Amino acid sequence: MKKIKYPKPLQPSSYIGVTAPSSGVESSLHILIEKAKLQVEKMGVQVIIGETARTQHKGRSASKEKRADELMKFLLDDQINAIIPPWGGSFAMEILPILDWAKLKEMDPKWLLGYSDISTLNFAYTTITGNASAHGVNFSELSAPEWDELSGKWMEVLSCRENEEVTQYSSEKYQSSWEQVFANPAKGFFLDSQTAWKTLNHEDEVTFSGRLIGGCVNTLQVLVGTPFDQVTHFVHEYCEEEGVIWYLETVGMDAAKIYRALWQMQQNNWFSNIKGVLFGRTSSYEDLGDFTLTDALRDVFESYNIPVIYDADIGHTPPQNILVNGALATVKYNSGKGSITMKFI
Repeated sequence: MKKIKYPKPLQPSSYIGVTAPSSGVESSLHILIEKAKLQVEKMGVQVIIGETARTQHKGRSASKEKRADELMKFLLDDQINAIIPPWGGSFAMEILPILDWAKLKEMDPKWLLGYSDISTLNFAYTTITGNASAHGVNFSELSAPEWDELSGKWMEVLSCRENEEVTQYSSEKYQSSWEQVFANPAKGFFLDSQTAWKTLNHEDEVTFSGRLIGGCVNTLQVLVGTPFDQVTHFVHEYCEEEGVIWYLETVGMDAAKIYRALWQMQQNNWFSNIKGVLFGRTSSYEDLGDFTLTDALRDVFESYNIPVIYDADIGHTPPQNILVNGALATVKYNSGKGSITMKFI
């Protein structure tokens, strides 16, 4: 069985590159990039802002060629230790066919951190190369004057060394709406609702282990059956012994859309050797009549006889845990609370 390759740990002297492989930031919100740069550099880390981060046209930061070129430049730059895009978007899949995957397989791994459409890139990067990547805060969210406990874990997670481990816990409160964030840019999240992880089968306590893989269902669905769908190979080559924990989250999908997407993944054998599921709090979600999220999850995962946790701290309803694709994780749940311990082995 092959070993996951982990990037070198971040240090106070490290450099972070900010490039936009999907959407860039329009001029009215450049404050988010500038404030995030100030906050991150307070930790001693240096930030290099790419050209694509500050441009936006027709849902894209730039042409697919320019986005791919700047990303490859940052990945191949020995000075840059990690890449954190400003945020997600809709069209990251366009750059996958023009990235130099042969070089990416040969080069030393480098941290990629982000969520939403960035999980399209991270997911492909890990499943194709075997290099770890991280699902969590985007760069613009680091513009807050103070980071909440979960968001602030990004540096600790990316500073973890091979063979070390890091533990994260469920949040106390989450943000129920983005309205105040949009009205108050660069002020951080407004955490106003009590967090409660839930189990699909109503267990009071569950524990399960496996290698983490996942991301945003909306964008991962696009990869199913394409040349960039290397899930079966990844699971067989890197996860044969420990199995897989799938973490998933959605935005703007109703119960039927979620079910269809998960069904498509299931039919393409994505959930082989599955040990458990972490499903994030849904964002902009609706039931379809009497067909609910739990119906969708049950219809897909019940036959596997595995633990399924939902309303977890993942994705578009912050805050969220920082989850490392490829890391060996142990998830513990007890009466609405949870923890995730990741080992970099």
